[in-house]
Amino acid sequence: MTSEAQAVTRTVAEVPLARRFGVFWWGALLASGALVLLLGYTLVSVTLVGVGVWGINIPFVWGFDLINYAWWIGIANGASLFAAILVLRRHDLRTAVNRFAEGVAFFAVICAGIFPIIHLGRPWLFYWVFPYPATFQVWPQFRSTLTWDFWAISTHAIVTSLLWYVGLIPDLATLRDRARSRTVKRLYGVFALGWRGSIRDWAYHQRAYRLVAILVLPLILIMQSTVAFEFAVTLVPDWHETRQPLHFVATGLAQGLSIVLLVAVLLRWGLRLGPYIDEGDIDLLGRLVLASALVSAYLYVDEIVAALLADGNAQEATFNRLTGDYAGLYWTAIVYSILIPQLLWFKAARRSTIACVFVGLSIGVGIWFDRFSIIVGGLQTDYLPSIWRTYSLTLAETGLFLGTIGLFAALLLLFVRFLPVVSMFETRHDEHEEKSS
Repeated sequence: MTSEAQAVTRTVAEVPLARRFGVFWWGALLASGALVLLLGYTLVSVTLVGVGVWGINIPFVWGFDLINYAWWIGIANGASLFAAILVLRRHDLRTAVNRFAEGVAFFAVICAGIFPIIHLGRPWLFYWVFPYPATFQVWPQFRSTLTWDFWAISTHAIVTSLLWYVGLIPDLATLRDRARSRTVKRLYGVFALGWRGSIRDWAYHQRAYRLVAILVLPLILIMQSTVAFEFAVTLVPDWHETRQPLHFVATGLAQGLSIVLLVAVLLRWGLRLGPYIDEGDIDLLGRLVLASALVSAYLYVDEIVAALLADGNAQEATFNRLTGDYAGLYWTAIVYSILIPQLLWFKAARRSTIACVFVGLSIGVGIWFDRFSIIVGGLQTDYLPSIWRTYSLTLAETGLFLGTIGLFAALLLLFVRFLPVVSMFETRHDEHEEKSS
């Protein structure tokens, strides 16, 4: 192993193998742990009392549950799609961001999977949506969106976790070989699956890694479209349009890229990974985020123009979204997810830690408001004006949302603590190729 490869291994591997971690990490873990406790409390409360503790009521049959589900699944889809493309294209950016982009996608799927289960009302019977042989001959209704959620979440979790885990195997073997504790060595060794770094191991690994990445591309697009069709197949005027999948895929990609940019900047700053996540990588990520925001802007304009050419119900629903009770949410989404990312036109902003954090958070907030305006705003203006109401937010819904944010942060912090956040074998491979050329 060359001196450059040894430096990569030593710098990246010393973080998960360190016996002590910084005060900042412990403080962040305690804060996220408090939010996880809040999540547990709200889940128990909803399970015991029922979904009546939420603000849902006629006409709002869905509320924060579907908003947060669509929001988290968008992050997962955008991050996993980006990671899979980098693997298949073998772009240089993959060495810097692929590992934690895959982790972000997997953790977001876990958070998203909570909402379809808890909003059933009787979450202990969640297995009823599974296509299993039932002795009472009552099969799942395959035209039900609940069954669609099962296939979307389960498929997404399987392919995303496989993409993440297969990429980790060589680095887990490195941690196994460098671990000083026998217990830690055995633990990493179990998950390394007996990796020895032979030519045969590498051949199988690269084949499996690319195969899983190929599977991710169509499945992620299908899963994100499935979430969008949950709205499009209804008769709600503001939802009943075939452009919903395009909107959800584009905004989900922008959302996933923005979170990857946010995590990249924070890891580069917090773990001093500047040599491996350099300014050029952050600059390129910023350009991709800007491009995805421009695509989202085009689709926003396209939706308005298409609605103006549609029938009266669609026009009324569009005007209500632009000028109605929830118009503020819509325009807030435009400002945060479309206008603020325009800062990334400037190179100084793309290479500024504060600017990248600000833009990454802004897009995440903006897309959440977009989902709110679509779901709650769309349900408010049904065909009967006599049932139009204003959505009433409850503490239980807020606690559930904040709890999933804490869960995501806790998983990310544990990932940083126990696993390498930068792909060591990819970095060593690229440095070897550069030296050979």
